[in-house]
Amino acid sequence: MNTLKVFVTENILPFVEMPGQYTGGEWNSIVKKHADIDVKVVLAFPDTYSIGMSHLGVQILYGLLNERSNALCERVFTPLEDMEFLMRKHKVPLFSLETYTPLKEFDIVGFSLQYELSYTNVLNMLDLSGIPVMVCERSEADPLVIAGGPAAIAPEPLADFIDVFLIGDGEESLPQLVDLFRDLKRKNLSRREKIASIAQTLNNAYAPSLYKVSYHQDNTIHEIRPKISGLPSVIRAASVKDLNETYYPTSPIVPYVKTIHDRITIEVMRGCTQGCRFCQAGMSKRPTRPRTVENILRIAELCYANTGHNEISLASLSISDYPVLKRLMERMNLVFSPRHVNISFPSLRVNEQLVVLPSMLNTVRKSGITLAPEAATPTLRKIINKNITDEDLYNGTEEAFKQGWNLVKLYFMIGLPTETDEDIDAIVKLAYNVSDLKKGIRGSFGEVNISIAPFVPKAHTPFQWQPMISLQRMKEIRNRLYDRIRRKCIHVKFHNPERSILEGIFARGDRRLGSVIYRAWQDGCKFDAWEEHFDFQKWLNAFEDVGIDWAFYAHRQRGEDEVFPWEHINCGVVKPFLIKEKQRSLNKEITSDCRMDECPDCGSCERSVSYCVV
Repeated sequence: MNTLKVFVTENILPFVEMPGQYTGGEWNSIVKKHADIDVKVVLAFPDTYSIGMSHLGVQILYGLLNERSNALCERVFTPLEDMEFLMRKHKVPLFSLETYTPLKEFDIVGFSLQYELSYTNVLNMLDLSGIPVMVCERSEADPLVIAGGPAAIAPEPLADFIDVFLIGDGEESLPQLVDLFRDLKRKNLSRREKIASIAQTLNNAYAPSLYKVSYHQDNTIHEIRPKISGLPSVIRAASVKDLNETYYPTSPIVPYVKTIHDRITIEVMRGCTQGCRFCQAGMSKRPTRPRTVENILRIAELCYANTGHNEISLASLSISDYPVLKRLMERMNLVFSPRHVNISFPSLRVNEQLVVLPSMLNTVRKSGITLAPEAATPTLRKIINKNITDEDLYNGTEEAFKQGWNLVKLYFMIGLPTETDEDIDAIVKLAYNVSDLKKGIRGSFGEVNISIAPFVPKAHTPFQWQPMISLQRMKEIRNRLYDRIRRKCIHVKFHNPERSILEGIFARGDRRLGSVIYRAWQDGCKFDAWEEHFDFQKWLNAFEDVGIDWAFYAHRQRGEDEVFPWEHINCGVVKPFLIKEKQRSLNKEITSDCRMDECPDCGSCERSVSYCVV
């Protein structure tokens, strides 16, 4: 009998909120005997169970590794404060859900980096596990600490804490790492030798400790170069070439407790070529790779049979761009409408097709339809390469109100390059116009939820050279919007400006920021993405304590010749293309979708050729 499980069950779980998030044993979870396995992996999601179990990537990698006879994969999430307090009080190490095995006993601990504000949680989970937080302090007995996910394409702020980053699509890179690690274990190599061999063998693996960074006197980077021979000067992101041939979890884990997204999620297409200049995923996940209608239907049928969920979300960066969306929805509705299964989309792109989408969504629950205009004026839309019109937006929302929707959710960014007060006021006007549409159809104003997020320049995008606006300007815009929106059925939610600043710092940061993260964590920072936990003053103190000027990372205009902290990471798009797009933005020029127009020579198709045949 597992003595740790007995102790936790009897002495800790009765005293914490929602203990079901720490028990494991969910429907479709997988338990293997450790003694029979060559490589033992634990997926560590640096946020709560309810958020992590809503993330499709966790389900994919979990199922993929557990299909293999030579590996096992278990899960762990960041414990909430009440659980952490009792674990530390009783000296209980952080453990996996499947077998209550301490993380220190796994071969590989793999973190999923979905957003920059989870970084202190990474340190806290390592500390709770008894694994040294710093790479340089780990011994031969410690597991290999790896990380992947969207934030891993700008990895330097976590360079002091992660042994190996896997860049790009995990379905490609993680199984390769597991096979290689199994061979390295048999050779009885040292920890450093294993890390070096991984970095030398896998072209998508980056070991920061094996690279030296030098700086100019102005604090910009002079050079990033390998310390030993055989290492690549550029690490190339892994990219799945054909989604129809890659693994997909048709028996996803069904949580026993409430999660953020309690539904089946099916990725119908990966990548986007619309070319929004602020969008990191749209740039780094190119080219587009759709699933066939038949494959989507097969996955949907199996997931429904194996879970019993009554909602299926069809996910993509731009679902409207799926080549045969109408045919897909006709087939999905034919199969699932009689079963009263809800079919939902994530946020919809505003284009001429928007007017027909509400009728495609023959949903059981019509709670709200989500649109992401991002900017409210034609000029600003040209700046960000969002080739949309108010007419298409109004036609689409009018049709949604006719089809029975009562709520429209609109997403905007503020602080975009060249933005003026007129651009901000246009958000208000657009929201009122959308609300007015329902009155002409059903006699009352439509409910509109506006979500406002400060623009955060990201690595590997045409806006990676741009500064963020000041904290004061963010607050001025927030107050301006609150003052001008007076209709009770129009609600404004403004993202925390201080959190946006911190996100911007780490999104384009270098490895010197590791000392700030470490200091902030020591001072109690964790769950920084949560309003009730975030303490900006502690972060300001951390920057001051280690002598780093945070404005250098957030508010500085960068030159085209500057060497970036992610210069050695290749996600497909090449720097000349990004510079060209930056210039086209300044000239207010739209770059067409390459699926409909000429190739812009972005570079991504050289790493992965895919055809939109469905």
